[in-house]
Amino acid sequence: MGRRISTLADLNDNSLSVVICPIRALLEPTIARDYLQAGRIDLQQGKEADLEDLVNRLVRLGFRRVPVVEEVGDFALRGGLVDFFTPGSKAPVRVEFFGDEVDTIRQFDVSTQRTIKKVDAVSLLPKREVPITQQTLEQYLSKLPEDDADHIRSRYLNDPELPGLEWLSVLFGMEQGFLLDYFATDGIVFLQGEGTLKAEADSILDEAGALHERLKQRLASLPTPDRYYHLPERVFAQLERYKKIDKVPFRGGRKDIIDFACQPHPSFGSRLDLLIQTTSEYDAAGINYLIATDTKGQAARLDELIGERVGVENTPLIETADLKGGFVCRQGQFAILTDHEIFSRYHRRVRKKRFKEGVAISDYSNLAKGDHVVHTAYGIARYLGLETITVDNRSRDCLLLQYAENDRLYVPIEEFNQVSKYSGKDTAPALTRLGGPGWEKLKKKTKKAIADMAADLIKLYAERKMKSGYSFGEDTVWLKQLEASFAYEETPDQFKAINDVKYDMAEDKPMDRLICGDVGYGKTEVAVRAAFKAIEQGKQVAVLVPTTVLAQQHFHTFSERLSELPVNIEMLSRFRSRRRQLEILEELAEGRIDLVIGTHRLLSKDVLFKDLGLLVVDEEHRFGVRHKEKLRQLKTTVDTLSMSATPIPRTMQMSMMGVRDMSLIHTSPKDRLPIITEIVEFDPAIIATAILREIDRGGQVFFVHNRVQTIESMYRYLKKIVPQAEIAVAHGQMHERSLEGVMLAFLAQHYNVLLCTAIIESGLDIPTVNTMLINRADRFGLAQLYQLRGRVGRSATRAYAYLLTPPMKTLKADAIKRLRALEAHSDLGSGFALAMRDLEIRGAGTVLGARQSGFIEEIGFDLYNRLLEEAVAELKGEEIKRLPETKLELDMEIHLSDRYVTDRHQKVDIYRRLANARSLDDVETIRDEVTDRFG
Repeated sequence: MGRRISTLADLNDNSLSVVICPIRALLEPTIARDYLQAGRIDLQQGKEADLEDLVNRLVRLGFRRVPVVEEVGDFALRGGLVDFFTPGSKAPVRVEFFGDEVDTIRQFDVSTQRTIKKVDAVSLLPKREVPITQQTLEQYLSKLPEDDADHIRSRYLNDPELPGLEWLSVLFGMEQGFLLDYFATDGIVFLQGEGTLKAEADSILDEAGALHERLKQRLASLPTPDRYYHLPERVFAQLERYKKIDKVPFRGGRKDIIDFACQPHPSFGSRLDLLIQTTSEYDAAGINYLIATDTKGQAARLDELIGERVGVENTPLIETADLKGGFVCRQGQFAILTDHEIFSRYHRRVRKKRFKEGVAISDYSNLAKGDHVVHTAYGIARYLGLETITVDNRSRDCLLLQYAENDRLYVPIEEFNQVSKYSGKDTAPALTRLGGPGWEKLKKKTKKAIADMAADLIKLYAERKMKSGYSFGEDTVWLKQLEASFAYEETPDQFKAINDVKYDMAEDKPMDRLICGDVGYGKTEVAVRAAFKAIEQGKQVAVLVPTTVLAQQHFHTFSERLSELPVNIEMLSRFRSRRRQLEILEELAEGRIDLVIGTHRLLSKDVLFKDLGLLVVDEEHRFGVRHKEKLRQLKTTVDTLSMSATPIPRTMQMSMMGVRDMSLIHTSPKDRLPIITEIVEFDPAIIATAILREIDRGGQVFFVHNRVQTIESMYRYLKKIVPQAEIAVAHGQMHERSLEGVMLAFLAQHYNVLLCTAIIESGLDIPTVNTMLINRADRFGLAQLYQLRGRVGRSATRAYAYLLTPPMKTLKADAIKRLRALEAHSDLGSGFALAMRDLEIRGAGTVLGARQSGFIEEIGFDLYNRLLEEAVAELKGEEIKRLPETKLELDMEIHLSDRYVTDRHQKVDIYRRLANARSLDDVETIRDEVTDRFG
């Protein structure tokens, strides 16, 4: 939405010369040109501006007032400071006023809230194309029939940004604009086949008509498509005003056809020798050529690969350009080659966007009244708020905590570092009794358990360091070619994880590294590269997974990535016949299979390798005790790479430094879009619309129904409301062969809807699935919902997740809170994401084991992590630096004024960071930040 509005603004300013768009963009209404012009606000340093008027206009433009600006369309007001994030801007802006004058304009970083740089001016654009806000929606609803108004109110009043409101703008009598209104009449229009475009436009109107028929039963006043869309005949009549160039199939004899005599460039199939031979032929024939790659990193890799073969001085010109494919024009004596032809890579449209990492967790930034907290000395309490109390006629801020039997405790600012937000389990923990011995006993018991666990880990770590293993050599040209063929740009965390693994493999000690990362963040690619490094040096690789479905997924991924290389890959699971399994075992023992992927079947006694060099274990915590013991024996002799889809906090990685080798991938892929998440009451019209919309754009759908007993009746229901859908059913109680057939058929897109249980929760990676509906979402835990939702949105296509529930008034408060948390945190790594925090705590439990997970639940993660850090340091003989217990008695008021820091969550966060400050430099840093953010 923001990119569309900024594009329209550029068109309005005549600062764009080329616009590429589908025919749908010409049919759908957009923001009226007059409204865009009138709504635009230009601010310039040193110029006069009215702060109150600016705030009022921000509200009218649809901006949402928040304590901290994190997303496009947010704004915050603090005294004479206004923060806002305008559409089309790379970063939010902080404007500081001095009276009625703009004193400074600064761009700032979303994650740190600190200034990036000063700018001279900024333009503010409307947040969305339909100028409806929470305040104005009710005014419009008063004009509609009561039933229609109630239906719209229930869906949109709390969040007017949900998709679909554009259709209703016609009902509200709003002025509509169309894309062609923004174009000058002296332009040139390139058409991708006018006849094809007309057919597509008619299809869009037909689709809209069918949708209207389904929805009008629920919303009688819903406008018909001809009132909403710019009709195709009018669009093509308007296009007649322009000079037109139409791309048509070649027909001989026509004089008005321009033939460029260019052909798509043939593929090189990852053969660099063929590439070098071709460029030599071009040189000899006098054909100028250029090699284009998607990213600078890819350009550097390709430059190195070619340079190793032809010498640095003979390396061709390589530039960064996002092209779909290369071509050669022999008549014009020029050619463009892209990395897509060179490495047979699938082209991806890359938005110019920074990597986005989950923001460092500040557990006070979302501390709300009623939340549970842990005081190091007194135990678990309920937070009742920040209170200003008066002592000796001086005001000071304190945290008010409630313990068992309604006992109260006031915690002064200087002791805030002893209090942390409780994170451990979904259900509310029991409150500690103040003054009782229970809390100290629990802490001692936990400390001993942590010390025992840490001692065992350190012993294992030391034993492994004593054993000798195979030392893998330097990266070869083959491996560099494999890396160059990766269709994405590595994220910083992913790149570090790859280098960590390579370093471990080069050591003469057996590797035992754990890679933790969120769903879809690129752990498998790390494993692919490690596997090939082992294979090309004569070793075999085993990939162990907990389920047959995940085995099939990995078999598909590894086969696809290594398809251009001489690697023999097999799968050993119940998806293979008994006869084929015996053949695979024989080939493994003889060394004819390089890489085998399988379930716990790989751990059977009859599975023998000729020369196993690397073991990759996915989701190790899901294996049983007997299997884990066999794994433990294997790990002491071969390099082992473990992967976990449940991430853990970086703080835990730091605590376990020197005890377990870990690599964390917290950075989301560059072109990944946030998933649009909606809570909707179970409604056949909404379900049918969501499924058909995905099918119409060529995608697939997951419909999660987590009750095997009623899944067949749900199948019949879906076939009734969406008869054109091809629906497959999958659940864990199916015969293995049947389940395999269903999953393979769905992967091959023979079906467009998979009705399934939560069997898809982990591991599956199907980029064509970009809509998910979760039935009775209120029955799922937050972490499970988060992981289920992670099955969609795994490409650059916008994904949708619908959380289907019974009527909201029938749901328990806890269920609503879980669903709202997931809906609110659809952005990648946004702020203090409750879902991610919950998932990380579970991840910590899976890494440490069930017993330690129990202690995390009893004392909370933050205190557990602090005790773990101390235990590890003690066992390693390191000095534990503890802050001295001090008590401040200052003859002054100790609090930040509510007029200065208006949001109490931020105020508490500042107090806690000050209490944790360990040096004057820390205090100076906090003071600079507070001055930057609050003036």
